Amino acid sequence: MHRNSLKRSNDSTRIIITAIMGIAFGFFIGISISSVHLTKPVGNSFDVPVAESEIDRFSAEVNRSPAVIDESSGTKNLETLGSIRLPKIFVASNPRGAESLPPGIVVSESDFYLRRLWGEPSEDLKKKPKYLVTFTVGYEQRHNINATVKKFSDDFAILLFHYDGRTSEWDQFEWSRNAIHVSARKQTKWWYAKRFLHPDIVSAYEYIFIWDEDLGVEHFNADKYIHLVKKYGLEISQPGLEPNNGLTWEMTKRRGDKEVHMVTEEKPGWCSDPHLPPCAAFVEIMAPVFSREAWRCVWHMIQNDLVHGWGLDFALRRCVEPAHEKIGVIDSQWIVHQVIPSLGNQGESDKGKMPWDSVRARCKSEWAQFQLRVTNADKSYLEGHKRNGKD
Repeated sequence: MHRNSLKRSNDSTRIIITAIMGIAFGFFIGISISSVHLTKPVGNSFDVPVAESEIDRFSAEVNRSPAVIDESSGTKNLETLGSIRLPKIFVASNPRGAESLPPGIVVSESDFYLRRLWGEPSEDLKKKPKYLVTFTVGYEQRHNINATVKKFSDDFAILLFHYDGRTSEWDQFEWSRNAIHVSARKQTKWWYAKRFLHPDIVSAYEYIFIWDEDLGVEHFNADKYIHLVKKYGLEISQPGLEPNNGLTWEMTKRRGDKEVHMVTEEKPGWCSDPHLPPCAAFVEIMAPVFSREAWRCVWHMIQNDLVHGWGLDFALRRCVEPAHEKIGVIDSQWIVHQVIPSLGNQGESDKGKMPWDSVRARCKSEWAQFQLRVTNADKSYLEGHKRNGKD
């Protein structure tokens, strides 16, 4: 009798233990499934599960709505669709801040295409410009800019940044009425570029020209230039500069016997490596041309407070690889740097210096600051990897 009671007791204990283990195992499986759901890769549009009843509810409300959206009969009662109770949405792969929107309505990029105030949006554009050319200008240089713009076909959108506040006077030129005008007094092209040429804004354009206003273009043709850029696979480029006219670097000097060059010889000791600036992987900041892919990188390097861009030319190689093959000078389409210190004259006297001298002093100071920031950023990145044991 005692032995049978003990056996029944042991059986009961085993049943209880088995039940507890089953519950624990089920709980573990449930947690695992939840974890898999919560950590699934970003990019799935269904980051938050939606109950089937919610889907049915939303569809039913849309179907019951008296709203009419029809090209032939017109639109009616649109406000009823606007007041439907919204579904709960969270899409982690959407742009930051737009996670609550359905992916199908998200538009993360834009352009400078001018549109009408009437008619169908799909019929607004007879032609979409493929390239963008920007000039930072003052009214005094209007005739030079007019001559320059005529070197660009209708494949190019024209954007003028006005540092002197004078915009409406440019309408004396027919092309100006179809150009984009942005005005902020006494600002440089890199100040404008950082604020108005975000990569998502200019993504519609294959190449972006960011040019000064004092360039002679008698021997330049923009369409031929683009052809050569594509032919040689250049991501960052500039036209060759006529020798002895505002020339600083050998790299940007025009070669009379070439279409394009990517390397040069500089003064002794200037280049630690023939594939490094200023002997290669280098163009100046007066007339650079960027592919949209290269510009997406370069834009992020531009500092908000360093407005002159000095030193940026030596850092452009960070944005393309191999830089000595992807950065080059187009020799057969060349320009002349007229060296007109028009923006410099917009400066003010400082510590006894003339306006232009004050501007130039800041340029040099910014170059030093930019180089220090880049060097410190490199050091910080590498030291961080070393601390994490990833070097």
